[in-house]
Amino acid sequence: MNREKKMLLFLFGLIVAMFLLGEMVSQGFASPGHIGNILRTASFLGIVSLGQTLAILTGGIDLSAGPLITLGNVLTCMFINGVNLNTFWAIPAILLLGIVFGASNGAGVAYLKISPLVMTLAVGSLVTGITLIFSQGAPKGLASPLLRFLGVGNVLSGLPVIVLLWAALSVCCILFLRETVFGRRVYYVGANEKAAFLSGTRVNFVKIVIYALSGASAALTGALMAGYTQTAFLGIGNEYTMWSITAVVIGGTSLTGGKGGYAGTIAGAIILILLESLLTVMKIPEAGRRIANGLIILVMITIYFRQNTAK
Repeated sequence: MNREKKMLLFLFGLIVAMFLLGEMVSQGFASPGHIGNILRTASFLGIVSLGQTLAILTGGIDLSAGPLITLGNVLTCMFINGVNLNTFWAIPAILLLGIVFGASNGAGVAYLKISPLVMTLAVGSLVTGITLIFSQGAPKGLASPLLRFLGVGNVLSGLPVIVLLWAALSVCCILFLRETVFGRRVYYVGANEKAAFLSGTRVNFVKIVIYALSGASAALTGALMAGYTQTAFLGIGNEYTMWSITAVVIGGTSLTGGKGGYAGTIAGAIILILLESLLTVMKIPEAGRRIANGLIILVMITIYFRQNTAK
């Protein structure tokens, strides 16, 4: 069994152990209803982390994810304003905006040779300003009944619809990375950009496409969160930039690029939400929860870098 499979088994085993611990602390923690709620919350983090995984696999990072979630959330409610028919053009419009901003990130990184950290931070600041202009500091509008069904609806006796959507996107992402030529080139670029270029990979094109997908996943997350919250909130995506990076790191994807995959990120997203819920049940204050998240990042990064150094 290779290291990646061992890591996945460990991560999903950890998820089971955390549910069992939660059940010991609070009866009903591992009930089907609560598991469904955990997965529903993890779905939003998982979808934005999909794009973050792709960006990190190329050796980059996307700090504009949080602002794009907020932009998607605010504009979705403004565009739809409670009308079902508006959903069918509003969601594609939000996705297009995410693609445009994401592609801008990619173009800056690829052609202007700006550090991904700096480029995505700058675009994130730009997106925040645009959101404030559109909302004028007080977001308006409502999610449609259709979007609310996607955000909070259930099927098959309690399975959240958003979890099914996340599962479908997850399968697409995993197959994209493992079974397509373009997916393999993403790994080549992250592992050794110069070697990838010399082997015929269009490195700049790969980066632009990947950052465009990252922008689209963040914007889509914001739109789907509108269905969950039913109205827009400024700053709703603020926490998700760091959370998405943390989910990727916990999932085993190397921050230097070229190693990892989305299957681990799925587990990382669930673990983060589970940990937050578990600490809340144990009545750990906000400061303690943030310290725990920070320690997890430090421990996981230390483990992965020690593994890479030992090779």
